[in-house]
Amino acid sequence: MSDVIEQLVRAMNAHDLDAVAALIHEKYRSEQPAHPGRAFVGREQMRANWEAMFAGIPDFCATVTRSVQEGDTTWSEWHWSGTRRDGQPFEVRGVTLFEIVDGKIVAGRLYLEDVERQVVGIEEAVEALSGRRPMRTRGKAGS
Repeated sequence: MSDVIEQLVRAMNAHDLDAVAALIHEKYRSEQPAHPGRAFVGREQMRANWEAMFAGIPDFCATVTRSVQEGDTTWSEWHWSGTRRDGQPFEVRGVTLFEIVDGKIVAGRLYLEDVERQVVGIEEAVEALSGRRPMRTRGKAGS
């Protein structure tokens, strides 16, 4: 894992907004390709977002399960968890691709999603995506 990502995890888990912001370039570019309306530019918006996250999820915890660096890009698999102030569980998993230059995160592509609370099987998921239920096969995971 890159030093910057390790520092980011530590800062997030300490809920240290200044330490998180110190790792982010002033003109940071954030994209969420599955949610294009969430794109933004600037460290100040990132700071506002994380201020709300830390306030709304007082026990927020971040872990990186895997991370690979290729050139200026670091790919990391994240698990975020905690409990929101309203008592609802918070759990997000996914992957980020951060462009890191001179010790600062200058851009991010986030592929992070809420973990489903209601268990949905593969047949239901495919039907929701395609409008057609797949035929069940004999082989199941673990058999």
